[in-house]
Amino acid sequence: MKIIKNEKLISRNAKIGQITSLSSLLVLGVGMYISFQKPEYFTISMGALLIGFILSQVGIYFGNRWGRSPRPDELLDQGLKGVSGEYTIYHYASPVPNLLVGPAGVWLLLPYHQHGTIIYDGKKWKSKSGGFTQSYMRIFGQENMSRPDLDAAALAEKLTKTLKKEMPEEQIPPIQAALVFTSKRVEVEADNAPVPTMPLKKLKPFIRKTAKEASISKKEIQAVNDALSA
Repeated sequence: MKIIKNEKLISRNAKIGQITSLSSLLVLGVGMYISFQKPEYFTISMGALLIGFILSQVGIYFGNRWGRSPRPDELLDQGLKGVSGEYTIYHYASPVPNLLVGPAGVWLLLPYHQHGTIIYDGKKWKSKSGGFTQSYMRIFGQENMSRPDLDAAALAEKLTKTLKKEMPEEQIPPIQAALVFTSKRVEVEADNAPVPTMPLKKLKPFIRKTAKEASISKKEIQAVNDALSA
């Protein structure tokens, strides 16, 4: 498998995560100091605490996605290790964050680092986890899934618009999406989900199985790769 990454973007965003995390500690510290030492400036202290909290959330987001190893893109690479050299995976090097192109077709891969049990109840995805630590991580340390099917549709539309600039619309293969949960402490119960949903360990078998049923040709694969490189 060929791996193409935007290393500059990854490095830049990792630095943003570090700077915002450190800044949040500084601002929170100032807010705490004012609240204890200068209670008459209550409004200022609350404003500092609010800004510090927002900065901490930004730092957590950037840190989880780009600053902490293994990053989501590295975990996807590990999960797909061993697939044939006909595949190319793009990380932040295409109009969408993570894109796999190969004999299985064109796949948007949406990684999530959720813990606990992932369930699709017929309308939306839910993350069930127990205990104080897991509840804390669900609020502060994990990405909100919101509506991943809508996220996937928006990414597919964005990718299609880009491909249309480089190749005839009728030659663009179907763009599909899969939700991949990268935590080792996750279980997935979503066989009826409208978007394939699986733990990381099942990604490679899924791709290999899909390749046996896919109808994309080598010429179409090359055309997509050429359009993305352009």
